Amino acid sequence: MLSRQGRPTIPDAAAPDAASAAEHHTFTGNRALQQIEPLLFEIGSTERCGVDLDEPAPFTARLGGLEAAAPVDLPALSEPETMRHFVRLSQKNYGIDTGMFPLGSCTMKHNPRLNERMARLPGFADVHPLQPVATVQGALAVMDQLAHWLLTLTGMPAVALSPKAGAHGELLGLMAIKAAIAARGEGKTRDVVLVPESAHGTNPATAALLGFRVKSVPARADGAVHLDDVAGLLGPDVAAIMLTNPNTCGLFEPQIVEIAAALHAAGGYFYCDGANFNAIVGKVRPGDLGVDAMHINLHKTFSTPHGGGGPGAGPVVLSERLAPFAPVPFVRKGADGQLALVEQAGEGSAAQAFGRLTAFHGQMGMYVRALSFMLSHGGEGLRQASEDAVLNANYVRASLADLLTAPFGDRPCMHEALFDDAWLKDTGVTTLDIAKALIDEGFHPMTVYFPLVVHGAMLIEPTESESKVSLDLFIAAMRDLAMAAKRGDVARFTGAPRHAPLRRLDETRAARQPVLRWTRPLPVA
Repeated sequence: MLSRQGRPTIPDAAAPDAASAAEHHTFTGNRALQQIEPLLFEIGSTERCGVDLDEPAPFTARLGGLEAAAPVDLPALSEPETMRHFVRLSQKNYGIDTGMFPLGSCTMKHNPRLNERMARLPGFADVHPLQPVATVQGALAVMDQLAHWLLTLTGMPAVALSPKAGAHGELLGLMAIKAAIAARGEGKTRDVVLVPESAHGTNPATAALLGFRVKSVPARADGAVHLDDVAGLLGPDVAAIMLTNPNTCGLFEPQIVEIAAALHAAGGYFYCDGANFNAIVGKVRPGDLGVDAMHINLHKTFSTPHGGGGPGAGPVVLSERLAPFAPVPFVRKGADGQLALVEQAGEGSAAQAFGRLTAFHGQMGMYVRALSFMLSHGGEGLRQASEDAVLNANYVRASLADLLTAPFGDRPCMHEALFDDAWLKDTGVTTLDIAKALIDEGFHPMTVYFPLVVHGAMLIEPTESESKVSLDLFIAAMRDLAMAAKRGDVARFTGAPRHAPLRRLDETRAARQPVLRWTRPLPVA
């Protein structure tokens, strides 16, 4: 007997009873390979050390009074205990090697192992930012070639590689805009940044951080930003607009060229949030659309998932209007063919650079992975990756259109399909319930409740690397959940997830009253 995935299954007569299995208690609390894993503090003892250290000879401390005032109180474990602990934790974690991520293009997508091998090559993995430039010519060549590809793909004349994430890139772009405005003598008058209501939350935060006033561009029923709305906000006080394209509703902005032209005519700059560049690589060059600055998430568009906190990289491409204000460092080829880093702002080709954004040069490992991805795909391959991402998203959208509701009608999307919760009305089931039930089905949930302009949003991004087989299984699971919700099987959802290591948490309380420190329990009397 075969399952729907083509694997042998246990005949129904011999299938284990799920209810009895759930009721069966074990002495350890473990259930075969589903093992309970306590905290390190609960396993080890802080009263002994995991290694043998000799008492140090007399010495003079050089920490300037910053020595630890008390023991660090870390638990001691043997090497096998340490290994088992972290392996068991890894087995409880959902990863791209475990299954499909419905929020893939934005956060988790397949990272070819070739990229990892390249990033671990000697000279890349162990390079140090303070090495003499003569000893890092290969690393600088990678940066130079990566820059060439980014400029080719975007149609822009300059790129700053140093930002370490998308929000960091936003900061760089607006700092360059602020420097350009100051150079024109308008630093005190142009202090407004226009931000669509559907933008990423980091957009208004970045603008506010730099002292700009934020004005919202209203969201219309079709999910796009309209020229009339932007034009009505333009004036001598507008410094820039921050527009995502494709936008967070999964749609390409149809009036982006006209919006850019109107902004430029009013003396402003166009910052494009490049988080969704994955949908248009090889198809559209942002420079041709009138963009002045755009960050590119190397860790989204060119593999290397950044789920779990990093690392990331957010290079920013700049137009001719902003290129002179790009920060240092940047790579320059000398007359002798040797590559060098321009490190000082205010000198030579960096005469108008606004300064330095970060201590060193960015994330070398991310540069290598991204360049490896680009070189292994080539121009045609990168274009096909974009086309496949868009195709996969539209396949999901069309396959669920008869059961789920879409806020912007039955129109093609880019690399992400967006649904709202109108189809759940009067079912007693919420968007969050659907997400939790997906965990029981073996999937990481999709992005939920974003963008904020869509009520109960479910944003599904399948990525270009998912096969039709994996998409069909996800679609079938979503259809089964949708039909269960519509027929009133509320109990299936409100108690989910049932099969995860932990049941549903009080997420509101966890966000408002986080417990960030483990406290040793009092001894039992």
